Amino acid sequence: MTQDLFPRLAIIGGGPAGLMAAEAASAAGIKIDVYDAMGSVGRKFLLAGKGGLNLTHGEPFVRFVERYGERSEEIARWLRAFDANALRDWAHGLGVETFVGSSGRVFPADMKAAPLLRRWLHRLRASGVSFHMHHRWLGWCADGALRFATPEGERNVMADAAVLALGGASWPRLGSDGAWVAPLRDAGVDIAPLQSANCGFEIAWSEHLRTRFAGSPLKSVAARWVDRHGVAQSRQGECVLSEYGIEGSLVYAIGAELRERIRRDGEAVLHLDLAPGIAQAALAERLATPRGKHSLGDWLRRRAHLDAAKCGLVFESADKPVLADPVALAALVKALPLTLRAPRPLAEAISTAGGIRLEALDESLMLRARPGIFCAGEMLDWEAPTGGYLLTACFASGAWAGRAVAQWLADVRPPPPARD
Repeated sequence: MTQDLFPRLAIIGGGPAGLMAAEAASAAGIKIDVYDAMGSVGRKFLLAGKGGLNLTHGEPFVRFVERYGERSEEIARWLRAFDANALRDWAHGLGVETFVGSSGRVFPADMKAAPLLRRWLHRLRASGVSFHMHHRWLGWCADGALRFATPEGERNVMADAAVLALGGASWPRLGSDGAWVAPLRDAGVDIAPLQSANCGFEIAWSEHLRTRFAGSPLKSVAARWVDRHGVAQSRQGECVLSEYGIEGSLVYAIGAELRERIRRDGEAVLHLDLAPGIAQAALAERLATPRGKHSLGDWLRRRAHLDAAKCGLVFESADKPVLADPVALAALVKALPLTLRAPRPLAEAISTAGGIRLEALDESLMLRARPGIFCAGEMLDWEAPTGGYLLTACFASGAWAGRAVAQWLADVRPPPPARD
């Protein structure tokens, strides 16, 4: 324990979860030091906002919470205290207006992350938060001090409590490299294996499809699959053909199910409806009309409204008898099978699944194995699709942990003596 009059809190990790924990705790008279391995904070946050910062989503709370899958019950607790509307109000408090796009996604009015981050850091510094860059966390000393690697050598820091918000492992060049796993496991913390989330999946394309259509979007398609409980599911959206396979928001949204099927069976079969606006029987009737001098590709474009990339998928999957049979061809267009062999490597993923199991934490997000150490953000074992859900839960978990650590410090340390 430190001998300071006021408690000292170390927050390790300068992403949204760590910064929000600092903000939530700063009103409690706590000395707060934020440590980050990089030369500046919020690097992944800034990169995420490069094409337009998707802060959160405007859909109803019940539907919003469902996006967190098997962890929705636990995350709902954080979100009830800091939900999408609270996040928008918080941004407004920084002078950043937001709007809801046509897809329901919420963005800053100027679409940028940098102005919001600058104003946020200014407010944190004004509240007394100190920042220490190029401090890579290594674990603990025998006396409980926090160990950091710095350009000047190892530095040991005593603190009354700490919030770990070290991110996942999907952006190693921005500091999210998962190096925290080893010291936490050494401390007896139960950690689920880190895996790729919001990532593409590998498919054994032919050389023709790979070279001709890599980068082509597949718009207005519907994915159909059987979930881990054996229930048929369907979801409409967009994805992109890539050199290695397939990626994009539709794939990301069901990535956890696909990953689980590959883990269990060695592969996952996903069926794509390339023409979701046309019933199969009606499509078969359209395709049965004599096509005259039109090529089959042109006929598919005219009668099924398939673009070149979708036609390429059809020719990739169909043999000559199917191509010659309007009924069989319509069935293929409505349920084209894709065999997914593996998710892309973790370093290429947008986010990380796995991490500190929530069962290793109490409801305040404090480690059961190490009292006084709280955790927040993407390093916890939960995941969410793109669309603002991941970022919202990172903010919410940081706010939850920041309030909880302030309360814990108030409970374990007597208040400073009153001044005359």
